[in-house]
Amino acid sequence: MINFEFYSPTRVFFGREQHKRIGEIIKGYGFKKVLLHYGGGSIKKTGLYDEVVKALNDSGIDFVELGGAQPNPILGLVKKGIEICKKENVELVLAVGGGSAIDSAKVIAVGAAHDCDPWLFSSKRKVPERALPVGTILTLSATGSETSSSAVITNEELKLKRGFNSDFNRPLFSILNPELTFTVSPYQTACGIVDIMMHTAERYLTQKGEAEVTDRIAEAVLKSTIIAGRAALKNPRDYEARATLMWAGSLSHNGLTGLGRDFFMVSHQIEHEISGMFEEVAHGAGLAVVFPAWMKYAYKYNIPRFCQYAVRVWNCEMDYENPENTVKAGIEATIRFFKEIGMPTTLRELNIPEDSIEEMAEKCTDFGNRTLQGYIEYGKKEIIDILKLCL
Repeated sequence: MINFEFYSPTRVFFGREQHKRIGEIIKGYGFKKVLLHYGGGSIKKTGLYDEVVKALNDSGIDFVELGGAQPNPILGLVKKGIEICKKENVELVLAVGGGSAIDSAKVIAVGAAHDCDPWLFSSKRKVPERALPVGTILTLSATGSETSSSAVITNEELKLKRGFNSDFNRPLFSILNPELTFTVSPYQTACGIVDIMMHTAERYLTQKGEAEVTDRIAEAVLKSTIIAGRAALKNPRDYEARATLMWAGSLSHNGLTGLGRDFFMVSHQIEHEISGMFEEVAHGAGLAVVFPAWMKYAYKYNIPRFCQYAVRVWNCEMDYENPENTVKAGIEATIRFFKEIGMPTTLRELNIPEDSIEEMAEKCTDFGNRTLQGYIEYGKKEIIDILKLCL
């Protein structure tokens, strides 16, 4: 087990109707003016918006609002949010929605505390020194942004999707009511299932760092997500299944499933170029395409680890004479599950042309200025090879 630091300060309010406490929770922290940030309007259709507004009004919390956060949230909206926060003297940014609204809120909160272009943080040319606090009401089990230190945003002009990690991105509090995910569509539910699994699996399939406790936690998150995912897709109002997915999502990305290991997230970085260039592609759907291809490319660098994944997560039989058979069985089990829950597993299914591969690889290397770190260094050639396996 290698040395590590673990910091997860987000206070979680989990369970039925917890969102109705939002006014008293904010009041308890002493905040009087908030930015209410949300997505494309689904919270108004479900009635959640009215419940949040009532709770804020009942507690005497003044607020301004900014809707319009979209999947693959954009820099332009972030800049609008920053302007509002500064003009209105906002004290806390409250995100109501899934990972897109939350990530957008995080970058708004960082940008509102600085006098510079917020893209400097996302492109890692500047490190945040402070931020407004962020609170969340989660409506989609997927990214784990409600407890994570990461924030991902898309520069719509450059067609680049970039993320940065900072303790300032950690939400002050997050409200997790599984009931709020009952109306999530089967497709978005499946995208969330994949994202939860990938945040965990990419930490699990690591190069070094023996951490049995962490392994078992990660395996529990993966197996529980598989079981609960099937149950939630069969019955969208299955509270226990939705609760499992929601908590698994938070655990998958708060740092817990990677403690004591030297992990890397190559699939995530490659996928960012897909959904950055093709905004109609949901992040989870892109991951369902990239991750199996990355496994096919990378498994030879750590066959024992990939065997462990196949045996412990998918219950594949261990072939001691030819371990590669076990690895391949685990990869195929992963692909079968993605197909079972309605996810694409090829770029063709996402309507992404083969001739876009070189541009995606070029952008992923920041036009030759970086390589992705993993079992090997992934430059343009290696990324192209992986994307070709996605066809």
